[in-house]
Amino acid sequence: MAERLVEEYRGQILENIHYGHICGIDDTGKVILSAGNPEWVSYMRSAAKPFQAIPAFVHGIGSAFGLTDQEMTLMTASHRAESIHVEALESMLRKIGVSEESLVCSNTYPLSMQARDELMLGRKPGRRIYHNCSGKHLGVLALCKALGYGTEGYEDPAHPAQREIMRAVSLFSGCKEDEIKIGTDGCGFPVFALPLNKIAMMFLKLACPDLIENQEVRNAASDISRIMNAHHDMVSAPWFICSNLLKDPNIAAKGGAKGIYGFALRKERIAFALKVLDGSEDEWPLIIASILEQINYGNKETIERMYGLASREIKNDSNLVVGSNKAVFRLKSQSRPDTGGDLNAS
Repeated sequence: MAERLVEEYRGQILENIHYGHICGIDDTGKVILSAGNPEWVSYMRSAAKPFQAIPAFVHGIGSAFGLTDQEMTLMTASHRAESIHVEALESMLRKIGVSEESLVCSNTYPLSMQARDELMLGRKPGRRIYHNCSGKHLGVLALCKALGYGTEGYEDPAHPAQREIMRAVSLFSGCKEDEIKIGTDGCGFPVFALPLNKIAMMFLKLACPDLIENQEVRNAASDISRIMNAHHDMVSAPWFICSNLLKDPNIAAKGGAKGIYGFALRKERIAFALKVLDGSEDEWPLIIASILEQINYGNKETIERMYGLASREIKNDSNLVVGSNKAVFRLKSQSRPDTGGDLNAS
């Protein structure tokens, strides 16, 4: 059963309810905290990006093409196509030696409202590099060029580059490849469906690479985790949750479309994955702030940044307080055996 995660009140009347599932694990993979079903299966969407970048880091793509850490961070990003992102993406195109038309993601406008409005007012067209997944695509195209893979059909699940990504997802999650269900993401790439406890484990290995036996993959995870913290604003934008969580050097984090989010705490060696069932992202900061409060997380600045992104007050157009948002779930201590990731069933 899903649980109420967030309630929205207008005056004293309950207006909206956001249901979902939360799973917290320790470094053995044991479920230690939960709300709802800790084995709920969800597509990772863009939360998979740090793991989709693993093969590029294993094969030394940064050194092969002279990419900066900022540019490499874009391989993990859901960027907002602000000027800092666009400049780095154009540099990547030049260094890798591919055309913008090589990307299978579509022409679009930036997710940043200011960047989008400036382009539209200037009657400038959309571009493929404005797509929030373009950095991920460039990383895979760079991998193809470095390893001699053809770039045609690089988005196909059967392409050698995508097969390497699948192996990385399997390694990090602990799921066999044939247990991982595949769909197609908005950008055209394969997208992976996994139980929340397995997604949480992926983020824990990203934050604590000592849990990874393979040395090359361990080094890649360490590098990805490091640069995502160091260049947090490249991952999304200063006004979005990912960049604000990643300001905390103790946290590895990434969200994806339709309400999926994963994050891990290095010192505590625990990780969480959550799914808001109506697909909303607005509730993420409230939910994560509540999780951190419930586990008595020491960095209060991180918690306050979350509340700064999703105020507990609802204000109208005249800036008057007319209601409230409340995270209402309580994490339960529990341990359940792994069922092997059965698909969501009634």
